[in-house]
Amino acid sequence: MKKLALSILAVFIAVPALVLGQNKYVGVKQCMPCHKTEKLGGTAYVVWEKTPHAKAFDALKTKEADAIATKAGSTKPAAETAECVTCHVTGTNKPEEGVSCEACHGAGSAYKAVHAKKDADDKAKAGAGMVMGDALKKACTDCHNEKSPNFKSFDYAKMWEKIAHSGKKI
Repeated sequence: MKKLALSILAVFIAVPALVLGQNKYVGVKQCMPCHKTEKLGGTAYVVWEKTPHAKAFDALKTKEADAIATKAGSTKPAAETAECVTCHVTGTNKPEEGVSCEACHGAGSAYKAVHAKKDADDKAKAGAGMVMGDALKKACTDCHNEKSPNFKSFDYAKMWEKIAHSGKKI
């Protein structure tokens, strides 16, 4: 009976956070070590740090951003306006990171271990909660849409070419 109880307890402890609906953002520093060099897993980090996404939160700290927030009805600076922060920060817990890996690929706590395995296929990664392939378009258009006060247009395929990384195409 004791072994059964311990086995049941072990299952509850080992259940991935995603299954429990608790997948958490881990931050860009968890992704960077493997995605900074071609040798380790591609240059996604190097590509990202050169994009406006990396500095998206900084963009909210300008007078221009504050004016846009005010025009949209906010009484707070843009960097403190939820409607602005939602699209300029990933997970809203590390604003200095701007729009990072997990904005597109989902909160990483459940998939980071699977993703790190060299033999893990895309199905295993997706099963652990990693957003990939066609689902990435929704991640982009959640922010790049008519609700944004600066929206002009958004061509997903064209914009993907500007941020494509690790040799993968949409």
